Amino acid sequence: MGIRAQQKEKTRRSLIDAAFGQLSADRGFSNLSLREVSREAGIAPTSFYRHFKDMDELGLVMVDEGGLLLRQLMRQARQRIVAEGSLIRTSVQTFMEFIEQSPNIFRLLLRERSGTSAEFRMAVAREVQHFGAELTEYLVHAGMSREQASIQAEASVTIVFTSGAEALDLEPEARDALAERMILQLRMLAKGAVVSRDVTKTR
Repeated sequence: MGIRAQQKEKTRRSLIDAAFGQLSADRGFSNLSLREVSREAGIAPTSFYRHFKDMDELGLVMVDEGGLLLRQLMRQARQRIVAEGSLIRTSVQTFMEFIEQSPNIFRLLLRERSGTSAEFRMAVAREVQHFGAELTEYLVHAGMSREQASIQAEASVTIVFTSGAEALDLEPEARDALAERMILQLRMLAKGAVVSRDVTKTR
């Protein structure tokens, strides 16, 4: 990659990071302006268009990055299971670390999942589907039928995203308690899946 291409990629990265940095509990993506993001990234507003067609294109890239980061972290969690033993506890701890370290990324996914833009809703839905699909494959590899794995994965993702939304506004002690509740819920779901599988086999 040439020097000019490297500089362009660096500036593009700065715009994405600037936009993420301006998100907060009180400010969603729809409240960001091109001028503010450009200023935070250290470029002139007119230079923005060298990197993105408009703010919507920037937002869609942010959704894709947020979803990919979350999936990568959960893949790492499944690798940590070999050393730490518990699939559910390790996964929940990894997810809560993501919430704590990257709250703005998760806020973006949550808000745009039910936002006013159909294009954004579809983008987040794709990321959620990818998240569920990877969990489904993991469960199938562990010996579960694809149908039951898909159902368990879908329910697990619902629990995780719902609890994640609640976790954003909690103090550390309350967040820890919520994590324990998530672990219990997911374990109950997993046990129910085992019972359902056994019942199906005896029919």
